[in-house]
Amino acid sequence: QVQLVESGGGLVQPGGSLRLSCVASDIDDNRYPMAWYRQAPGKEREWLARISWGGYVNYADSVKGRFTISRDNSKNAIYLEMNSLQPEDTAVYYCWMPIGWGQGTQVTVSS
Repeated sequence: QVQLVESGGGLVQPGGSLRLSCVASDIDDNRYPMAWYRQAPGKEREWLARISWGGYVNYADSVKGRFTISRDNSKNAIYLEMNSLQPEDTAVYYCWMPIGWGQGTQVTVSS
């Protein structure tokens, strides 16, 4: 059974940066698009960024210019580099691929 495992979340001060990772395990074919979402308390899950197997990327307007998605197909992994973080970026961040979701990693932006 394929599992997606996120890591890299934590507490960061406003203006700071974090790098999230997501690794897909037990996967036979990684030629899927992958994406990052987040869900803040009391809000719906929000799409942030998507990357195709070939590296084509799309971003939500809310993170464009601050967040960068990338992938390493040899490791079945995607990453989310997050810069200029603000308190409104506080949320649980989820990795997605068409076959499922990760368990999420908490990102808290606070002074």
